[in-house]
Amino acid sequence: MKTYRYLKSANTPFIDRYVTKAADLVKPWDEKKIHDVGLIGVPLSKTSISHSGAAFAPGTIRKALGAFTTYSIEDDLDLGNWNIDDLGDITMHVTDQVLSQKRVYETLEQLYADNNHFLPIILGGDNSISYPTIQAFHKAKGKVAVFQFDAHHDVRNLEDGGPSNGTPFRSLLESNVIEGKHLVQVGIRDYANSLVYRKYVEEQGVTVYTMKTVRQRHIQALMEEALNKVKDEVDAIYLSVDMDVLDQSQAPGCPAIGPGGMDAVTLFEAVEYLAQQEKVIGLEIVEIDPTVDFRDMTSRIAARVILDFLKGKQKSTKKNV
Repeated sequence: MKTYRYLKSANTPFIDRYVTKAADLVKPWDEKKIHDVGLIGVPLSKTSISHSGAAFAPGTIRKALGAFTTYSIEDDLDLGNWNIDDLGDITMHVTDQVLSQKRVYETLEQLYADNNHFLPIILGGDNSISYPTIQAFHKAKGKVAVFQFDAHHDVRNLEDGGPSNGTPFRSLLESNVIEGKHLVQVGIRDYANSLVYRKYVEEQGVTVYTMKTVRQRHIQALMEEALNKVKDEVDAIYLSVDMDVLDQSQAPGCPAIGPGGMDAVTLFEAVEYLAQQEKVIGLEIVEIDPTVDFRDMTSRIAARVILDFLKGKQKSTKKNV
């Protein structure tokens, strides 16, 4: 049989034998043991109060991992030994948003019960998923602190629109899943919130760092300050990254874009620093709408956030050896 040396299957990408792409670390889960990391998609965007195609984001973030190698030249560190199991996407109900959130909670609760030691990386979806994701995390891990990177407080009242992407942290606080003193909000942006909701989070004892504070102080100093307030009072810490914390120039694929937001490098530094803490054992990324993005810019930032989270965990492991 003849062979043709230069013929390849259609759409075969260029392969360099000396380069490992981050996407190569992700393998389909065999529904048995979850190894190091479990990647879970939550494609829900019907709960958004503005137009959103965030349900498509889990797929674009996975694809964006292929844009990066596993080698961090800044730290001379390779992430190539991580095992990432892709657990797939949680199936949403077509019309019932509350039932969809219930499915998120029940799925994660079962996964944690069966595999309590994996690192969950959850890909939203809009910010409404934070209520069931953190609720399940709390059920599995105990008392939880949350570092919320967000332009908004997300404590809207529940009477005007039900459980939307503007209400998850109000639901978490009022159901006592988390305490106000264990919630740290980073990157709250000017002209994106209301006086009533600012007073609400103050009354709850939430630590709030506005973008003005982020600009004036180094992000690592802020994160260290906040950690010192919560780390000895909780069993686990969860990172919730709403991509609209970023400035609109860097994250055009967010439904609620706006000027005056955080730059991507500051977000990377914060996530990497926090991930080095032993109690930080969960990450979610929400609020990307690939249908309005430009060249998947926002999804690529999300993929980079995942890599910096893993880099932080790896640096922490090296320190503990």
